[in-house]
Amino acid sequence: MKFTKMHGCGNDYVYIDGAAWQILQSNKPDVVQFLSDRHFGVGGDGVIFINPSDVADFEMEMYNADGTRAEMCGNGIRCVGKYVYDKGLTDKRQLSIVSAGQIKYLELEVDSENRVSWVRVNMGSPILVPDQIPVKISGRQAVNVPICVEGQEYHMTCVSMGNPHAVVFVDGTDDMNLEQIGPLFEHHELFPKRTNTEFVQIVDRQHVKMRVWERGTGETLACGTGCCATAVACALNGLTDDQITVNVLGGEIEVTWDRERNLVYMGGPAATVFEGEINIEEKR
Repeated sequence: MKFTKMHGCGNDYVYIDGAAWQILQSNKPDVVQFLSDRHFGVGGDGVIFINPSDVADFEMEMYNADGTRAEMCGNGIRCVGKYVYDKGLTDKRQLSIVSAGQIKYLELEVDSENRVSWVRVNMGSPILVPDQIPVKISGRQAVNVPICVEGQEYHMTCVSMGNPHAVVFVDGTDDMNLEQIGPLFEHHELFPKRTNTEFVQIVDRQHVKMRVWERGTGETLACGTGCCATAVACALNGLTDDQITVNVLGGEIEVTWDRERNLVYMGGPAATVFEGEINIEEKR
């Protein structure tokens, strides 16, 4: 099976042309775990199948590294845009991509070699109603609400960008042990579908630093939907302006929350790392 390894700010996935390589749905979780393994497979934060669609230009079928299906990936969808344009599957620079029933709209910027280098995505409206995120918190929004993790109280703001996020503000991100604290948030009883957790340090009104623990994967170098959730959470708490740059371990992502239209826009790079072929029948 042929594959392409791509990343957005270091958030790397294995990309498969779902029209060319068809895998039984029941086998995909096992195949995804194999391909994602950084020792025995290709290695990545998960696998994304790019499929034909009747409702959009293409479908993004995304899986976490543990084989579980995910609803949305901001870095992943930017790379999908680059994949289909660079490979000549489309000549459009404005695309619609559907993932788990959600349609997102992309604007592609190309370089001097007519290859996509930057993608701006209309990520839609943030979901703030607790039972729609979902998070087991009463009230109309979960803004700056307490959560107890191993006897320590934190405050979180919960946002869904098609997938659940808990944004926690901290004094500094550099010395945090995410391997220890990340799983405790992910599997906390308040999150019936688990959660992605962003730990955010405010730099100034236009800049923040963020580290992320992604549901089903662990710490990643970037999370596009997490950057969007971070921007919304920062604004809701009055900590930043509505347009910010989020500094993640793998680079920078620009996010704007247009409050008048209640839409979140995310811009960032997309890069191809390498392409190859792998025999999935020989997986161990």
